[in-house]
Amino acid sequence: MTFEFDRDTRLTARGPGSGAGTGTYDADLAPGWVVGGGVNGGYLLAIIGRAVQNELAATGHRDPFSVSAHYLSASVPGPAYVETRVVRTGGRFSTVAATLYQDVDGVPVARIASHATYGDLDRAHDERSDLEAAALGLALPPPDLPPLEECVLSSDAPAEIKKIAPLLDRFGTRLDPATAMWAVGKPSRRGVIQGWFKLADDRPLDPIALLLVVDALPPVTFDLGMPGWAPTLELTAHVRARPAPGWAAVRHQTRTVAGGLFEEDCEVWDSTGRLVAQSRQLALQPRG
Repeated sequence: MTFEFDRDTRLTARGPGSGAGTGTYDADLAPGWVVGGGVNGGYLLAIIGRAVQNELAATGHRDPFSVSAHYLSASVPGPAYVETRVVRTGGRFSTVAATLYQDVDGVPVARIASHATYGDLDRAHDERSDLEAAALGLALPPPDLPPLEECVLSSDAPAEIKKIAPLLDRFGTRLDPATAMWAVGKPSRRGVIQGWFKLADDRPLDPIALLLVVDALPPVTFDLGMPGWAPTLELTAHVRARPAPGWAAVRHQTRTVAGGLFEEDCEVWDSTGRLVAQSRQLALQPRG
């Protein structure tokens, strides 16, 4: 079985680029990942993450630890390509610069520029360091979510919403009703959206998929009574551990809306309650 996420993030290597440590990977941005005025930023980040993973395959550094991306222009469904350049390779980590392009009337247009640091998540976690971390008492607890059957299935959104956000059908997200009342015109105005997450076809989550998950929930501004597309300017994702199978718990929240911008923090816990990813993004305030 080919899962949707794997099919839609598949890359084809063109071969080595113009210099040592560079490569180019062709992609086809699928229309099912569109939301609002462009392709979802988390999906695009996962495509970049896949290109970096391919570039570093020989080093054994296959897992993203930190990926920081600047969104330069809105991507559209169709052909795209990622150019990679290895900045540094070390014993524990490698860093790669990667840019995603689309040709517009024969001219390359940069969509996203990023830097990514990769390593081996399995080697990063050993018994001693994990015990020392646990003793600090700083573990971030997952949100207290209602049972799945009491949550709101995001793919049950009205047809007019799904027309502009077909992305909703890619997920099996079940939102905490207390943070989903914006859907009926009663936002809590706390700036929090949270719920259970899985991919619609039950593909297990892995470190590359976590780059998608950190941008998978509706913009947290919905809970502030500010509906509409919220384009991302910059997003930094941190992958903390390899996720266990099963439903993940995801929370998005904001503390500041100012100057036509807002920040959105995301945390992701796996089915065991372990924090596996975090992110922060700066996005444009929806225009309504």
